[in-house]
Amino acid sequence: MRLAVISDVHANLAALEAVLADIATRGVDATINLGDCVAGPLWPAETWDCLVAAALPTVRGNHDRWMYDRPDERLPPVDRFARRVLRPGQDRALFDLPEVIDFSPEILAVHGTPTDDSTYLTEEILAGRMVPASRGLIGDRLGAAMSRAVVLCGHSHRQSVTQVPGGPLILNPGTVGCPVFADLPTAGALEPRSPHARYAILTRRGGRWGAELFALEYDWDRAAACAMANGFPVWAEALATGSVTSV
Repeated sequence: MRLAVISDVHANLAALEAVLADIATRGVDATINLGDCVAGPLWPAETWDCLVAAALPTVRGNHDRWMYDRPDERLPPVDRFARRVLRPGQDRALFDLPEVIDFSPEILAVHGTPTDDSTYLTEEILAGRMVPASRGLIGDRLGAAMSRAVVLCGHSHRQSVTQVPGGPLILNPGTVGCPVFADLPTAGALEPRSPHARYAILTRRGGRWGAELFALEYDWDRAAACAMANGFPVWAEALATGSVTSV
């Protein structure tokens, strides 16, 4: 079995197109999207159109939910931007996505944790830094999902594979289009990353689960220029370099 896993596109159509084109060469059986589709100062409506055309099973992310159920004053600036430029009905379509997907009896797909789309599954923030969560904390966050063979998650934008002792393999494919969420007050304290578009392929061979992790070059200068043109210079820096130094 080969299952491509994408997450956290954040309106980056250029990165999404590069990832989908690469997936098409990899001989996968299916592709799943773990949410946070259009919250970004780039191409929200066009990105959602692309995902709808691809007909991917898609989990609802916290930003997908906020796009419909939060007032403007409680939204980050890029969510307000996306809400303004989405086409009629797109915000409701994002809200109507499933909170989790039982992809198979062995595989559970979530955005954050099985019960909270706004909590990291395998990381936590300490003193403004994103660090690995403890085994006990991960187990608490998994809850009943400890019985699964695989849990797919996004939200943190960090590409990782974690084997929980006595529990599932947790695969985070990383972010397709947003290496650093530049609206976070702690964005400047995050570890340096890279501007590549990331995804993963979950594999099963000989009864064991594993993963291939990908970091693709794409035209991130085009994405950065779009963010700058739309009035988001910190996002432009993040997209072009994978880091934020100006906050």
